[in-house]
Amino acid sequence: MTQSLAERYGAPVPRYTSYPTAPHFSADIGADTYATWLAALPMEKPISLYMHIPFCDEMCWYCGCFTKIVKRYKLIPAYLDTVLHETELVSTHMPTRMTVSHVHWGGGSPTMLKPEDWQRTMDRLHALFDIAADAELAVELDPRTTTPSYVSALAAAGINRVSIGVQDFDAKVQKAINRVQPYATTATVVAWLRDAGITAINLDLMYGLPHQDENKIEHMTTLALDLQPTRIALFGYAHVPWMRAHQRLIDERALPDATERWTQAELAADILTRAGYVRVGFDHFAHPDDPMAAAAQNGALKRNFQGYTTDDTDTLIGLGASSIGTLPQGYVQNSASIREYQRLVAADTLPIARGLQVTDEDLLRRKVIEELMCHLRVDLAAMCKSFAQPVEHFDSTLATFDGFVRDGLLNIDGRALEVTALGRPLVRAIAAGFDSYLEGGAAKHSSAV
Repeated sequence: MTQSLAERYGAPVPRYTSYPTAPHFSADIGADTYATWLAALPMEKPISLYMHIPFCDEMCWYCGCFTKIVKRYKLIPAYLDTVLHETELVSTHMPTRMTVSHVHWGGGSPTMLKPEDWQRTMDRLHALFDIAADAELAVELDPRTTTPSYVSALAAAGINRVSIGVQDFDAKVQKAINRVQPYATTATVVAWLRDAGITAINLDLMYGLPHQDENKIEHMTTLALDLQPTRIALFGYAHVPWMRAHQRLIDERALPDATERWTQAELAADILTRAGYVRVGFDHFAHPDDPMAAAAQNGALKRNFQGYTTDDTDTLIGLGASSIGTLPQGYVQNSASIREYQRLVAADTLPIARGLQVTDEDLLRRKVIEELMCHLRVDLAAMCKSFAQPVEHFDSTLATFDGFVRDGLLNIDGRALEVTALGRPLVRAIAAGFDSYLEGGAAKHSSAV
């Protein structure tokens, strides 16, 4: 059964960290539109910031992020100067001095920043915004380049949540993806973080990597539990060499097939849930005391470009080359060319390359998809009423879901949908049924399992 389901429903679909998804953005949305949207932000509502540091010491072959390999640090402060200048530009277009409830640094490796650059970044953010006293300040961290003094700098900057890239602890798997990171290295950094008072720690694990099998997945997950993280993200490796040329360095013959990927994902999930972690959506796990576990259980869980989140703001401001922002009116994305990004910002121009203005229909479908992705259920009749649409609005879509129901992936009661335990790993495929843009962008996505 698992084999046939993995093959039947494992076609490429989005991860739905947004809707509509990024492949459908266009150059019709530019700096002028973004400026108008910024000016219209509700003054009383907090916002979130995402700061992209697109640099790494070396390329991990599995990586799907926008990043650049650098060997000279002097390039990074110059880039950071541009990001801080962009931040100031953005703030001048806002209607007031805004309150910030979340700041997330992603990459690349934000931990390439030196302590003094962390401090000046935080100083500038505090100068431009009101950073809430309980704001979540989160950073992605590479243990291979982390030192005790660096961890102290993070703590001094107010960082209170860290996400550590692990992928797998097995040496053969690590070599095959060009990320050699012994378990002891990760364990040492986790200890440093806790000693510095940073106790909210997420580990990023992966299944579907070359040479992984059930034994390696069990070993990986058990070692991760030994580190007692507050959250674990269990991502399926997205093999898209047509989009990321460096992935061609991975031996495709060593990759598990769709059925093996399913087995690996569910084995890791079973180990984590038996250890007491709350399963969140389709690929996250949270300690019962973590806010994400509470959000999953009380219906407050959200999804944005960082994946599952407790961030309930309507506005996420993307800063840095290639960053994507979300505003009530739609999405914007900065130029992905670092040189062009720096040129535009130096000219005091918002560096928007493309975007998308959402329609009422987009907002309805986005909410339906988010409910499925976050809570595995949605009442379509109630949802349609809240958007002033007839309750029959999605009946033609429901008519295409017979296969999901027949295969035990989905229960439908009238117009109320609930994803089953068997269907949870395939919730992206179910959500895709509500995606009216998908046909034109399917080739840009990864397998649903």
